[in-house]
Amino acid sequence: MTGPTDHTRAAPTVPPGPPRRATFRLLKQLFTDRLALMGDNADAYGDVVRIAIGPKAMYLVNHPDLAKHVLADNAANYHKGIGLQEARRALGDGLLTSDGDTWKQQRRTIQPVFQPKRISRQAAVVASEVDGLIQRLAAHDGPVEVLHEMTGLTLGVLGKTLLDAELGGYETLGHSFEAVQDQAMFEAVTLSMVPQWVPLKKQLHFRTARDDLRRIADELVEQRLANPVEGGEDVLSRLIASGSADGSSRERMRDELITLLLAGHETTASTLGWAFHLIDEHPEVGERLHAEAVEVLGDRLPEHEDLRRLTFTVAVVEEVMRLYPPVWLLPRVAQADDEIGGYHVPAGSDVVVVPYTLHRHPRFWPDAERFDPGRFTAAERPPRYAYLPFGAGPRFCIGNSLGVMEAVFVLAMAARDLRLRKVPGKVVEPEAMLSLRVRGGLPMTVQRRDRVRRADAA
Repeated sequence: MTGPTDHTRAAPTVPPGPPRRATFRLLKQLFTDRLALMGDNADAYGDVVRIAIGPKAMYLVNHPDLAKHVLADNAANYHKGIGLQEARRALGDGLLTSDGDTWKQQRRTIQPVFQPKRISRQAAVVASEVDGLIQRLAAHDGPVEVLHEMTGLTLGVLGKTLLDAELGGYETLGHSFEAVQDQAMFEAVTLSMVPQWVPLKKQLHFRTARDDLRRIADELVEQRLANPVEGGEDVLSRLIASGSADGSSRERMRDELITLLLAGHETTASTLGWAFHLIDEHPEVGERLHAEAVEVLGDRLPEHEDLRRLTFTVAVVEEVMRLYPPVWLLPRVAQADDEIGGYHVPAGSDVVVVPYTLHRHPRFWPDAERFDPGRFTAAERPPRYAYLPFGAGPRFCIGNSLGVMEAVFVLAMAARDLRLRKVPGKVVEPEAMLSLRVRGGLPMTVQRRDRVRRADAA
């Protein structure tokens, strides 16, 4: 990416950006290819870009120092922005969408569930769930929809580790969250100018999905109220205790649960989908993963301590999240005037830090489009804010440790026991919604490693 990178020199008040005559092209990209919208303009105009579409102006930030300013140093000036504002209609004021004192209270309530010691104690539960996944995959004779399987796994892990509840009976969760993401992005790109009562198919699906999510959240709360866990450390127990202490409504518990269910499964499932795609494209990586898993694990289930030994597997997960960060966009709204990289940013402006483009910045990531896990085993690492798969600052993703452990266990056990291949003719493309997912699913064939060895020997 080219353009100005010296953020200390004097600069014009208004950042560079595409001219007004490019409006129709920008609108088309906004609807059909949001990654190109961000990447093309970062390439053309540099590290701070003003993109004006109709009455809206968006400020794209694409440098580690500037990302640090927005997300950490001056975080109080930047509230949640485009996309997340629209998602509030379904998610309510959960941890993902709330701001100010509400967010601080929610964070304090949930934070203890994600303490490192507690997460490390969940390793056996995660490993058991992954073992069940591997057995299901190995039993398939024909193609399997990998993203569906990963969603089922991550919801199962979330239920047992964070909620102390079984989510296996809620098969509609994945589809409901897809409808929520579709609607949130539709409202974002249409500037919420289409009323929700308009009977578009997308909006009808959204209303059904919103009702389904609220029903599931209410059922989980009712089940825990009927069967309380004395001294429970899980999210449900803490939400109920907090609600009793401060008089919060049932609606708040519902908002928190729906948000946790979405954020807790979608990002890890997306990362695993991209991982299996990239490993299939680079079989040498799959063989190295297999060798490491055999050496470290043998035939046992992984333990938390193995995260320090599965160094290449961890590097693969990190490199997958560099190329396809599950949270590809960090949208904010400036509450007061600010200066970013020497440019004036008025109050009320949409400011977006884009990990997808930041993770491809040529100054910090040589040959950035190449899949190379060795970047994360090298002694020298890029600057902290050049790599933001979990965000940064006060809103750093609360579930990062659990998500990484889950992804590492899946890749290690899958590489040890299986070989997955995309079905012939499958074209893999990214779809930039609230998360960065594989468009249209990921059908793959599954071979057990013992069968592969016998075939190779023959």
